[in-house]
Amino acid sequence: MQKLFSLGLAAAIALGFSGQAAAQTAPAWPTKPIRLVVPFSAGGANDLMARAAAEGASRSLGQPIVVENKPGGGTTLGADLVSKSAPDGYTFLISAAGVISNSLIKKSMPYKDSDLTPVAMIGLAPSVILVPADAPYKDLKEFIAASSKGEGFHWATAGTGSTPHFVSGVLQTKYNAKLDIVPYKSGSESITAVLGKQVEATSEASIVALPYLKSGKLKALADTWTSRISAYPELSTATEQGFGELRIAHWAGVHAPHGTPPAIMDKMAAAIDAAMKTPAIADRLKGMGIEPIGGTRASFNKFVDEERARLGAVVKATGMKDE
Repeated sequence: MQKLFSLGLAAAIALGFSGQAAAQTAPAWPTKPIRLVVPFSAGGANDLMARAAAEGASRSLGQPIVVENKPGGGTTLGADLVSKSAPDGYTFLISAAGVISNSLIKKSMPYKDSDLTPVAMIGLAPSVILVPADAPYKDLKEFIAASSKGEGFHWATAGTGSTPHFVSGVLQTKYNAKLDIVPYKSGSESITAVLGKQVEATSEASIVALPYLKSGKLKALADTWTSRISAYPELSTATEQGFGELRIAHWAGVHAPHGTPPAIMDKMAAAIDAAMKTPAIADRLKGMGIEPIGGTRASFNKFVDEERARLGAVVKATGMKDE
């Protein structure tokens, strides 16, 4: 009996030391500031969502989160930087639809899709179809019907693979809209083209569109996401109008370099989810036309897979390529 007790005590002591050693060698995270790389200029929808996420998540994690803007290459510059960063939980990418679609349309990429791992959804700004304030059509059905007459309509985009380009692709391939694509360098240039009536229409993120709608300078035909915009609920969705295939939004999520420990990504996802559920942050985003989402790593992985399939189908149907 004494021998068994001694063996048991020895085993317990060994396990105790083993547990202490594991606790001592298990990496604590985070112990220093975290960097969020935004592959867009400051002030846009993705940048604003990144800063809201950083504000809320830093409180949960107990460390500062620094937002760093790295625009260029249709998100490839910032995404490439993150893909080549150490997978230690201190550098993350604020991802967007372009991060998903770039490999579908570009001839060459500086990194592989598998070099980045989905972590969390932040939120989205539904895309809004915009026309001049005095345009004669009151909804998307009338716009599509009018576009089929004559030579069709000119549609402004922010370049190949931009969100407006995908919106026009769905309208053309799924609903027979007759649209001539006019690529501009940015969404602001596209808005200016609609205001000046150089083109008949474009689409833009709700956060950009709302000031023009509330001032009466532009007219909205539809919200292209699955739910109405909290800050502009009078605008119906394309789905409500009978165009259920039109599901496009300006979204922001978080990706990490491949190899980042799952425990770190889970903790980051939980911090961002908590941030999006913080009333002050959620209300501020909604007031700007952004819908806070949050969720789990699993839900964001599902969203990314569905987004890749949806955008990939549009690329294939339209032959969209970045020349």
